Amino acid sequence: MFNIAQRMKISKVKSIPDLLIVQPTVFEDNRGYFYEVFNQNDFSNFGLDVTFVQDNCSKSSKNVLRGLHYQTGEHAQAKLVRVTEGSVWDVAVDIRKNSPTYGQHFGIELNEQNKTQLYIPKGFAHGFLVLSDYAVFNYKCDNFYNKESEGGILWNDEELAIQWPKPSDVDYELSEKDTQLPRFKNARPVE
Repeated sequence: MFNIAQRMKISKVKSIPDLLIVQPTVFEDNRGYFYEVFNQNDFSNFGLDVTFVQDNCSKSSKNVLRGLHYQTGEHAQAKLVRVTEGSVWDVAVDIRKNSPTYGQHFGIELNEQNKTQLYIPKGFAHGFLVLSDYAVFNYKCDNFYNKESEGGILWNDEELAIQWPKPSDVDYELSEKDTQLPRFKNARPVE
């Protein structure tokens, strides 16, 4: 039987303690590697009561920026995100009005080499920028997607002042929908 420390290390982000960095222990040899992406016992032992009900996967080209997205009300989602191919700059923004870290954001590089994951609780907007030629991005959600509950914030909102990396001289590539998202102060509330 594995000990918790052997499976994965879960640690709080210092600036926004509700965000968690999950670093799995990777067992590697000449045949390849193995690691646990998620273990309910480890999350429960860390004090998280989460049940994931939907897995999503996207593939995006270099300079694609997706976000900042979230779900509201009874359809709010907690997510466990990771990259299986390539590299992204991943960002979570606290949009919980009564939170001591309201309006603050955290960014981290997630890639196929470090296999690091980020746990994002309900009440956060989320987005990422592809740094490599392409990236395959996976996320587990604890609630089902609901179109009517979609919310979003403009990726370059001045109030948030997110410092997105600039991996090349090419402009970021966004969907039409993401270019039309509201500013932080006008965003749809999560409660």
